[in-house]
Amino acid sequence: MSGLLAGKRLLVTGVITDASIAFSVAKVAQESGATVVLTGFGRMSLVERIAKRLPTPAPVIELDVTSDEHLASLPDRVREHVDGLDGIVHSIAFGPQSVLGGEFLTAGWEDVSKALQVSTYSYKSLATACLPLMTKGGSIVGLTFDATLAWPVYDWMGVAKAGLESASRYLALHLGPRGIRSNLVSAGPLRTMAARSIPGFEQFEKAWVERSPLGWDLDDAEPAARAVCALLSDWFPATSGEVIHVDGGFHAIGT
Repeated sequence: MSGLLAGKRLLVTGVITDASIAFSVAKVAQESGATVVLTGFGRMSLVERIAKRLPTPAPVIELDVTSDEHLASLPDRVREHVDGLDGIVHSIAFGPQSVLGGEFLTAGWEDVSKALQVSTYSYKSLATACLPLMTKGGSIVGLTFDATLAWPVYDWMGVAKAGLESASRYLALHLGPRGIRSNLVSAGPLRTMAARSIPGFEQFEKAWVERSPLGWDLDDAEPAARAVCALLSDWFPATSGEVIHVDGGFHAIGT
């Protein structure tokens, strides 16, 4: 993929460890010629250490997507490292334990609203915050988990992902006239820190490994990262509002 993203300036959110999908995206993007700026929240020293493991150590900006102050100051803080953005990667999701693990009927609005704000609304918030940095030809790519079905134990996070997929379509509608695309990659289950926080996650692991037509490696985030980078590139100039499945073909197989 050398040169696929040559000259591109990218903002990649959601790096926590080197097992994060976002880390793989940043790595593949750099290997493909991009300049990458990362964001982190809550564990900045950890994210800064992880950023040094990339082929080229990347700068890290603190970003709380629920903070109006952080969002308003984001363009100026990004400009300290690059003079604009050609692409944004949204790899942010969070839900309190009460919204997962079979607690769909008992989860309260306070916790559900937090999951929706961080996992769904932030896609729009991040995009609009970065608009002053983007011009025609820009690309916004988010990470989802197939929200066309109801998954055991995923509960309100599944609802949040369904909202994310809808939000991406509406961003495609409203940002299209500016020449900016919005797409999502629906990755199969991976053993990230986020996945380990989901009670009963092993149910996903077993099903994917056994049933994916192409097979599925739970520890390999690079296929999803490559899809993200392809959507960030100039090779999908007329694709927007799409959800690309990178799941070994699992989504196409019936029970």
